[in-house]
Amino acid sequence: MTIGELARAAGVAISTVRFYERRELLVPSQRTSGNYRLYEEVDVDRLRFIRRAQELGFTLADVALLLGFSRGRAVPRAALDRVGRAKMEDLDARIEDLRRVRRGLAALLAQPCIDPTQPCPVINALSPRPLPTRALRGRPKAARGQKPAQM
Repeated sequence: MTIGELARAAGVAISTVRFYERRELLVPSQRTSGNYRLYEEVDVDRLRFIRRAQELGFTLADVALLLGFSRGRAVPRAALDRVGRAKMEDLDARIEDLRRVRRGLAALLAQPCIDPTQPCPVINALSPRPLPTRALRGRPKAARGQKPAQM
C-alpha cells in the first residue's frame, strides 16, 4: 500500500507517517522504481500502536524501546521495567493533580455568584489574573427600564 493508503487506514495525516519515518519508528517495506514508499498491513498496526502509546503519554523514545520487541531485537528487561515504572509514577502524579483540580473546582462551584459588583469566584479562580470589580452601569438594576422620576 502507498503512504496515502497507509495514512487513511491508520487515521493519520501523511505528514505523521513521514514524521515517524524520520524518527525511525516506521520504515517502508520497499520502494517502487519511481521511489514511492510501499507499506504492508502490519505497518497499519504499528502506526496505530505508536499513536495509542503517545495518547497514553509515552514519549517517542519510550515507543522506540517498546517497538524493539516487535522487531525481534532484544530489549533488556531492566530498561523495560525502568520505562514502565517511570510511566506509572508519571500517571500517579497526573492522577493526583487531577484529583486536586477536581477538589478545587468542586469548592469553587459550591460558592454562589451573589454580588453582581464582584467577579464570579469560579471565573476569577480560572482567570490568569483576578478580574476587576464590575461597576454597575447607570442606575441600579431595579430602576432599569423605568423612566427617571421627574422633580
